[in-house]
Amino acid sequence: MSQVRAAHLLIKHTGSRNPVSRRTGEQVTLTPEQAMAELKQYEQKIQSEGVRDAFPKYAAQRSDCSSFRNNGDLGFFGPGMMQKPFEDASFGLQVGEMSGVISTDSGYHLIYRIA
Repeated sequence: MSQVRAAHLLIKHTGSRNPVSRRTGEQVTLTPEQAMAELKQYEQKIQSEGVRDAFPKYAAQRSDCSSFRNNGDLGFFGPGMMQKPFEDASFGLQVGEMSGVISTDSGYHLIYRIA
């Protein structure tokens, strides 16, 4: 498989590479522990409400990535285009499956494999 299509919900924290939310334009003040706890709450909400419908809704409402405008959808990407932990998780998911919390230099992610 040369490419996948995935969406994500990113919560940045004070230790993130660029701790500014692309959704609000504001400096991020969450500690890594607070960001992890918040993302785990979203993980539970999404799982209980159904990934296909809930993931885009919550990514649009909360993600700190500019992809929030597209319900978290990053489009298609191939090997070497994303940070390694993100890439590995994305390629390891089945279509329609959501990851657990993934940590990268950008912050904490939930990833939803679209295609």
